[in-house]
Amino acid sequence: MSKQTIYKETLNLPKTKFPMKANLAQREPNRLAQWEEQGIYQQLREKAAGRPKFILHDGPPYANGDIHIGHAVNKILKDIIIKSQTLGGYDAPYIPGWDCHGLPIELNVEKKLGKAGVKVDAKTFRNGCRDYARKQVEGQKTDFKRLGVMGDWDNPYLTMDFNFEANIIRTLGKIIDKGHLHKGSKPVHWCTDCGSALAEAEVEYEDKKSPAIDVRFKVLDKASVLRCFAVETDSDNDINAVIWTTTPWTLPANQAVALHAEFDYVLVKTPNELLILAEDLCESALQRYGVENFEILGRCKGAQLEHQALQHPFYDRQVPIILGDHVTADSGTGAVHTAPGHGQEDYIVGLDYDLEVDNPVGANGCFVSGTKLFEGQHVFKANPLVLEVLKEKGALLHHEELLHSYPHCWRHKTPIIFRATPQWFISMDQAGLRTLATQAAQKTVWLPDWGKARIEGMLENRPDWCISRQRTWGVPIAVFVHNETQALHPDTPALIEKVAQRVAQNGIDDWFEMDAVELLGDDAQHYSKVSDTLDVWFDSGVTHACVINQREELQFPADLYLEGSDQHRGWFQSSLLTSVAVNDVAPYKEVLTHGFVVDAKGKKMSKSKGNVVSPQKIMKTLGADILRLWVSSTDYTGEVSVSDEILKRTADAYRRIRNTARFMLANMDGFEPTKNRVDVEQMLPLDRWITVKAEFLQQEIIAAYEQYDFHLVYQKVHNFCAMDLGAFYLDVIKDRQYTTQADSVARRSAQTALHHIVEAMSRWIAPILSFTAEELWEFIPGERTQSVFFETWYQFPPEIQDEMDDAYWQQVLKVRVACSKEMEKLRVDKTIGSSLDAEIDLYCDESMHALLSKLDDELRFVLITSDVHLHHLSEKPADAVLIDDFAGLALTVKASEHAKCVRCWHHRDDVGQHSEHPELCGRCVDNVTGGGEVRHYA
Repeated sequence: MSKQTIYKETLNLPKTKFPMKANLAQREPNRLAQWEEQGIYQQLREKAAGRPKFILHDGPPYANGDIHIGHAVNKILKDIIIKSQTLGGYDAPYIPGWDCHGLPIELNVEKKLGKAGVKVDAKTFRNGCRDYARKQVEGQKTDFKRLGVMGDWDNPYLTMDFNFEANIIRTLGKIIDKGHLHKGSKPVHWCTDCGSALAEAEVEYEDKKSPAIDVRFKVLDKASVLRCFAVETDSDNDINAVIWTTTPWTLPANQAVALHAEFDYVLVKTPNELLILAEDLCESALQRYGVENFEILGRCKGAQLEHQALQHPFYDRQVPIILGDHVTADSGTGAVHTAPGHGQEDYIVGLDYDLEVDNPVGANGCFVSGTKLFEGQHVFKANPLVLEVLKEKGALLHHEELLHSYPHCWRHKTPIIFRATPQWFISMDQAGLRTLATQAAQKTVWLPDWGKARIEGMLENRPDWCISRQRTWGVPIAVFVHNETQALHPDTPALIEKVAQRVAQNGIDDWFEMDAVELLGDDAQHYSKVSDTLDVWFDSGVTHACVINQREELQFPADLYLEGSDQHRGWFQSSLLTSVAVNDVAPYKEVLTHGFVVDAKGKKMSKSKGNVVSPQKIMKTLGADILRLWVSSTDYTGEVSVSDEILKRTADAYRRIRNTARFMLANMDGFEPTKNRVDVEQMLPLDRWITVKAEFLQQEIIAAYEQYDFHLVYQKVHNFCAMDLGAFYLDVIKDRQYTTQADSVARRSAQTALHHIVEAMSRWIAPILSFTAEELWEFIPGERTQSVFFETWYQFPPEIQDEMDDAYWQQVLKVRVACSKEMEKLRVDKTIGSSLDAEIDLYCDESMHALLSKLDDELRFVLITSDVHLHHLSEKPADAVLIDDFAGLALTVKASEHAKCVRCWHHRDDVGQHSEHPELCGRCVDNVTGGGEVRHYA
């Protein structure tokens, strides 16, 4: 055996069984099985019992289809919060849930069983829906667990559970009791494909090409209108008020023409007629009609024309001019065709004038029997026919096609209509719900803060909430109404509780199959059982009552709701309204939103575009921890970009963190904390500095977690690994770790620092890199609990005041960077092979000389070179390099002329001076055969 081989055996080379290759895709499923077998979540609940609680309430995903990348972002963010709050000393249970009723499930079951009441009875159909939803829940649950999300997966909440359905009905009863429910015939969003009303959150806007038409409404009392405009000249020509609309099919239901009271209107004489137009829109309208020769005869305010009678363009019906604040001067004519049966604003203004709410359109989107001229026609197909009729009557002034934003059904992607039908509503105003909800929203913390203005704007402008649906698979509006008056049964509160008790035993089928006599007795002949079902947004909106108030481990209100930014009009709002309606307070203290996932070009994910990134594929190839790290690295409050290239960069960052942890573990070989840990007072200054640095970093990381700024956690951890550790501290301590004696204070001091750091770091990354943190936890020296998730933030040793503090080492680090740049030039020129082949002469001013002198001979270890000579700046030779942006420092670098020690690779003048070890330098001889080298600083 050669002496070089023997000397190698005297080195403390790094050694660890912690794998270099993560193999996350293969190892993570085994870790999941281990967590499940050990009951880690259940154990955590026991260990956290008695701590203050932090409740993040899970918004339920819909039980339909595989999870997509947006689901993954949502669940990972929630998991990061739950785990970081647990590390922060809170009891933070996580109860996942699913939304299980509603149309998408019905549509899928229809494909298999056929329509309810046609090919199969309603009960069989509902059972099919329940089975379908259960299978969807299990599929999604498997993927959510695979993401590393910890929660009570064995006991999730499902809105189709019998007890949940019963509590939905109970909550409806409380809302009724508070006076917020009413029935009315109002225009609601209606999907003719669904055959049902839609909630606000079920409507999305897409471009649609529609006929934009200008229509004449003939003035019946010409003399009266002429007086309004102060025009004395009589005319044989007709006077026409002109409306502009993009929904010709709604004209059969027209009941009025609305003007704005404060707008100026002009009476315009054209070659063939007199037109009433808003003055601000007159020029653009006449250009549209191709009218070049015209004269403005007079002006008046819209208010002066109120109650003037007009002739309907094709029906034998007189309609009034009315006034409404919803009329704008943005486009059109300043006169709005008003059909209270087909528009929310029309309906509201119609109440002031007692206009008829006429809806001649059936649930299938076709004009009902008896509708003159258009009976049986589908509304959108009727548009050309309406135009033909208008032409025949001489009422069509202009027609063009217009591409504009139009409401569509979010499921069918088809245009919807406004249609007045008898529906059940939660009123925003009859019992003051709008005011109460706005006040509750103002007391809530919205993150980002623009969410507050958004929710307040939506509350201010939203119509009454239509909560009734004409579906089969849903929780019933379990009330009885009088056959003649339509009033609720006077014992409704008691009846609702009886119904809820039955539903808790038998599910919603009990209501639909129950004979009213069973609850009402003789009264049943006077009352009808309502067959409508509740909007599924009501189901999810009352989870505060059905989950938070029912589960012992939770508490109301929740600390946090977290969902996508579209939920201001969805779950955040439905939860707020129902909670305020029942409890007079919001169900949450904070609301946090995340943006949508887009590709690297900012484009929306779409199968047709081929840019969909599947979370399942990422987990099978890169592993869930890479997905989790990507989520943490983004500023999720805006759009979140993902692509193969972005994930590749994330994997590179992961390797940096993993390899840093592995290096630290490998250099703790032989370290037993209880025996070998060095007291902070005895640690070397460099080791104390990095330990304090880590402690301050931990404070920043905790603050970032508490503010939900996970991208800062990612940046800080990655930067610490790459810069403070990888580019400096770990580089400097290699020599000490490898060459000093195994049990020397110099080596144990560094190992103590590494142990503090890796103990802390395993906790820092646990909420994000959950699988890796647990793996790392098992390799850290010393006794420990079964899981890193049982821990709280690491307690560092007390800090002591140190002359070589952070400011000191930052100055040294700047010198090191300057020296490294100059040595790199020699390496590129092949003058040296590595920095240890070089010697450095530093020329310093007084302050820098004093600073660097403190390290004495150990400065060379910090600069990782074989020798360093300090000189005063006045001794600077002509060829010395002045350092940019570093006054008071110059340097020269040259290749060392001394022999190289085969053990430490330093070039030293004492190599060869020891006869028994001629290839070693003096300190290596001491480390191999003597009492060992003593380090004081680094």
